[in-house]
Amino acid sequence: MDSRAMVLDLIVRTFWLMLPPYAVNSAAVFVGGGLPMDFGKRCKDGERILGEGKTWRGFFGGASIGIIIGLIQNYIALSLPENGYITPFSGDYLYAGYVIALLCFGAMTGDAIGSYIKRRRGIPRGGKAPLLDPLGFLFSAWVFAGAGAPLWFYNYMVKDIIPIVIMVIFTPLIHRGANILGYKMGKKKVPW
Repeated sequence: MDSRAMVLDLIVRTFWLMLPPYAVNSAAVFVGGGLPMDFGKRCKDGERILGEGKTWRGFFGGASIGIIIGLIQNYIALSLPENGYITPFSGDYLYAGYVIALLCFGAMTGDAIGSYIKRRRGIPRGGKAPLLDPLGFLFSAWVFAGAGAPLWFYNYMVKDIIPIVIMVIFTPLIHRGANILGYKMGKKKVPW
């Protein structure tokens, strides 16, 4: 395989494996609402801990949708002839579900942490946080996967380093596009 084919292989495989944490961010907007994660409490600065936009239904609903998507992906990958592009999370469905859950709950936790940081910095709900918004969920997903499934994380994200570089470069662009789409669909109040 020549170097361009290897890079293309890594790009497609990386986006394939990172689809569940990407999905949770979008899914939480659609399934959210209800009881806020911070129960309406405020910090010493007078601002809400997380804000109205972070709800338990969004957190668990978004993560659940991501897990379902990941399990479907794993099934598809195991059903197809072996290729480098569409790779399973694992041949063991239980372990695959575990890795996918780490990625999804990590992404949702990162999103909540990002909201906490924004509130402490005085950035209102929907306000811009250029690197925190598009990359916080991703870094948190990686922390969860690295801590809970270090060998998987090393083999699929760290060993070639290209997957991490790809995600850091392309995620802000994808995040922006998804926010514009959500705004046009009436699911977001601002297009960022």
